[in-house]
Amino acid sequence: MQSSTVQMLVAARRIADYAKDLGADAERQEIRPSYDHMGALVADSVLQAGLNYKTVVLPRIKAILNLYPDLYRTSAVFELIAVGQTTVFLNWKHPEKVGRFDDLVTFLFEHSIERISDLKEALTDALFVTAMRDVRGVGPKTVDYMGCLVGADSIAVDRHIRTFAKRVGVLEDDYDFLKSVFCCAADLLSLPRREFDAWVWKRESAASIPQMAFAF
Repeated sequence: MQSSTVQMLVAARRIADYAKDLGADAERQEIRPSYDHMGALVADSVLQAGLNYKTVVLPRIKAILNLYPDLYRTSAVFELIAVGQTTVFLNWKHPEKVGRFDDLVTFLFEHSIERISDLKEALTDALFVTAMRDVRGVGPKTVDYMGCLVGADSIAVDRHIRTFAKRVGVLEDDYDFLKSVFCCAADLLSLPRREFDAWVWKRESAASIPQMAFAF
């Protein structure tokens, strides 16, 4: 355990020093939005993986907030999926993300998570988090991403985080290890974790190859 802790701290210092050299502690970033609309939050959480956020995901989220202002409660979203309107709501046809959206909304409905405030509290409960990760297609990254969207100060380990870590020789691939490393690095930089996450995301997404930017 002590060796693992030392390894984490050394990796965090590497990340922090490299990020500081690149100006992370001087550049203020727009962080991921926090929502007060359950339909938009679940849609964002489900759509974001593997897609270009600015050109594909964000326009759909803005449309949801504009066209469905009343669907801020889980029960209202559940009624929508019950009548088969998910593809219209998401403006997305591929069954994988549509099904994941339906499954996640159903899970929240069955666990009496009605509002964003309910979800924020529930995400601090380890038993709830474990149960949510049993939903098909929902892993630790999705859970942490949802945490960011309810306003929790955390980091969701995605491909951009992993790429940034490899740049400084942090090659460990374990999700929890990398989350701890980047949270600690943000603390060393005296940055909010969500802001550091946004800084890494912005830098790496600008340098990455184009993401899938079309709907099926």
